[in-house]
Amino acid sequence: MAIILRTRHPGGAPNKAMITVVTMAATIMQVLDTTIANVALPHMQGSLGATQDQIAWVLTSYLVASAIATPVTAWIASQLGRTRLFTFALGGFTVASMLCGIATTLPEMVLFRLLQGIFGAALVPLSQSILLDTYPRSEVGRAMGIFSMGVMVGPILGPIVGGYLTDQLTWRWCFYINVPLGVVAILGALAFIPETSRAIGRKLDWLGFGFLSLTIAALQLALDRGEQKGWLQSPEIMIEVALMGFGLYMFVIHSATTRRPFFDVRLFKDRTFVLSNAIMALIMLVYYGSMALTPQMLQGELNYPVLTAGLVMAPRGIGTIGAILLVGRLTKLVGPRILIGFGLAISALSLYLMSGWNLMVSPREIVLLGLLQGASIGFINVPLTTNAFTTLADDLRTEASGFYNLMRNIGSAAGISITSAILVRSAQINHGYLSEFITPFRHIQLPAGLSGAAELALLNADLTRQAMMISYINVFMILAVLCLLIIPVVIFLHVPRLPPSGEPVVIGE
Repeated sequence: MAIILRTRHPGGAPNKAMITVVTMAATIMQVLDTTIANVALPHMQGSLGATQDQIAWVLTSYLVASAIATPVTAWIASQLGRTRLFTFALGGFTVASMLCGIATTLPEMVLFRLLQGIFGAALVPLSQSILLDTYPRSEVGRAMGIFSMGVMVGPILGPIVGGYLTDQLTWRWCFYINVPLGVVAILGALAFIPETSRAIGRKLDWLGFGFLSLTIAALQLALDRGEQKGWLQSPEIMIEVALMGFGLYMFVIHSATTRRPFFDVRLFKDRTFVLSNAIMALIMLVYYGSMALTPQMLQGELNYPVLTAGLVMAPRGIGTIGAILLVGRLTKLVGPRILIGFGLAISALSLYLMSGWNLMVSPREIVLLGLLQGASIGFINVPLTTNAFTTLADDLRTEASGFYNLMRNIGSAAGISITSAILVRSAQINHGYLSEFITPFRHIQLPAGLSGAAELALLNADLTRQAMMISYINVFMILAVLCLLIIPVVIFLHVPRLPPSGEPVVIGE
């Protein structure tokens, strides 16, 4: 969400190089934490005593907190001043990272990840705003190019850094590493980033924000806990679904009747913007769902060391950056609907090929399909984001950017929760089905010399491993089908003839 608060820089021209370094450090820290914990999840699961589906809360709590806090960043910045908020957010993010590192139970970790997401929500939009304010209009394209590349570094560095730290030290260093980086970024912000004027008295629709937060929190709780509680057979899940429905209903009614709603209602009258948000949420559901499960599969079923898992995951980010560079050239020749449809098609193809994996899949195939899947997001992200804002009035762009990033985060968190629930349920079914074929005369080959109890334990472990692998395959196939189902929706996406005007809009994280 770009917060454009332009002021004159006191004391002469700003130090553009140092401001760029500081803002990029903050951006990379925040983006890195969306992926750095992925490869460490199996280690965290054992250390925190969590189940397969519970450990996903470490990822979803961060995304949900960030989703809720992002839309209010503009208002808080107008009240406190941009640099004050930026420094405060960096400080809070750094402290929350340290707390995540010392967490000893799952509830503690989820709480501290919530705090991390709340403080981290402001870092990316504020960094973008600071760069827009620092560079003259003639150099804005260059500044936003630097910003976009910084945002895309996370998917590449996250698995590698997370894998290395977990392998050489412990998973806790995936969070401790933010402490020295955060301290340096805070000192740099205080030294080089000028403060902006404040707009004290500007009103915020707190009631609308409350209803929206209730909706998001209840939805995520229902998705996270549904598998454990039996979905709608559980009173708890029914209460959460009811709260979600109540919050959404009240948010819509309140937004339609109040003078200054949390999001301007004109946003939802723009078909292009609404449809682009729906498509983006579904795409993030697919992408983050597969990205969260793959490192767990590599370590749990294929017995990859954590660093190796991180290395074979990293090419996804490389594929994304390569596709973004290619899309920049293709947009002059090909319309956005074709690019988005092509991205969805290759995403479906990569997931379909992943559904053919087995316990003997080679690292080379994993890397190649990771490149392909990463490239699919590059083909989708740029044209979809650009097209989403082309028909909006300039004065709606800040709020529109906030809502767009909100939908991205909701889709991402929902994808992780839904795929984790499907994985656990499918594994239980597959384990029971496979066990029906085990008899004294037909069973898996086991080492000789084992006792009866040891033999049964080893047999059950092997059955569980195979059942889990089948479950991963099932999830990949479901996500591939979902990609194909999204393609017809893209046909209805309106593509304006005239190019967008005004300030540039950059893809969030």
